[in-house]
Amino acid sequence: MAKAIKVVTGKVRFSYAHVFTPQASQEGGTPKYSVSIIIPKSDTETINKINKAIEQAKEENKAVWGGTVPKGLNGGLRDGDEEKDTTRYPEFANSYFINANSFQKPGVVDAALEPIINKDDFYSGCYGRASLTFYPYDGKSKGIACGLGNLQKLEDGEKLGGGASAAADFAVWSWKTFQLNSQK
Repeated sequence: MAKAIKVVTGKVRFSYAHVFTPQASQEGGTPKYSVSIIIPKSDTETINKINKAIEQAKEENKAVWGGTVPKGLNGGLRDGDEEKDTTRYPEFANSYFINANSFQKPGVVDAALEPIINKDDFYSGCYGRASLTFYPYDGKSKGIACGLGNLQKLEDGEKLGGGASAAADFAVWSWKTFQLNSQK
């Protein structure tokens, strides 16, 4: 049985977050919980932990591939500056990213470790930590997969993928603003 290597990240940003309801990545595919983890290139501690876990998963699981690590394995950190159009997706600039998924629903907590129940409280664009596991796979292709463990939201961020909150859209017409302006 393959051995998984666990890593808990530093502060990262979440994108393409499907952590309350599983989504299929392609039509007819099996739905999974998933999130893209965006790691600033300045966070060398998290980057080093992930790279070390990937190398450890390769070495400790050679038996999966018949006793040797195959050349050209898939998986690992991807460079946002090289793989994304950062004018269109500026959140990937100066960052690495990795996609994590799981068939099991991740635990999602806030900074005080209280469960996040409201789906609107954890979204693409917020910041937090992730527990990830790295393990080998051997199928049509070979590589090291990134499994999604649990997530901790540390702070809000600008929502990614468009869409503002109703409060932001209508702030200039809020009741408080109306009351203040009518008292002048």
